[in-house]
Amino acid sequence: MTDQPAESPTSEWLSEVKFDSDGLIPAIAQDIQTKRVLMVAWMNREALLETINTQSAVYWSRSRNKLWRKGEESGHFQHIKEVSIDCDGDVVLLQLEQIGGIACHTGRESCFFRVFNQGQWQTIEPQLKDPDEIYSNQ
Repeated sequence: MTDQPAESPTSEWLSEVKFDSDGLIPAIAQDIQTKRVLMVAWMNREALLETINTQSAVYWSRSRNKLWRKGEESGHFQHIKEVSIDCDGDVVLLQLEQIGGIACHTGRESCFFRVFNQGQWQTIEPQLKDPDEIYSNQ
């Protein structure tokens, strides 16, 4: 990951990020080794800055209306290896190392564990850990 300073007068890189009318941008989390998409979440300006500065994924939880530091409750941290934006500047791609091999709150490697087949959604990926065990300390 390229070193970028915290927000400062020279943070021109941040002006190239196009947040939506709610101040959010979608963020795709991708395993840097396998290239598998693990999850999609949202970031606001503060989450993006903290992610860049700490090299650990931070998102904006729309349901809780607060910053969500991935792994703070589950222990399944995401260590950032590279951050990029798309050609329009309105999507962030985080290439990362997923600690513990679980990105999804359902206890699976990826949030994309269901495929459409013959008119229905079929689960194609096993649950690696019961969510009750992951979040039992809350």
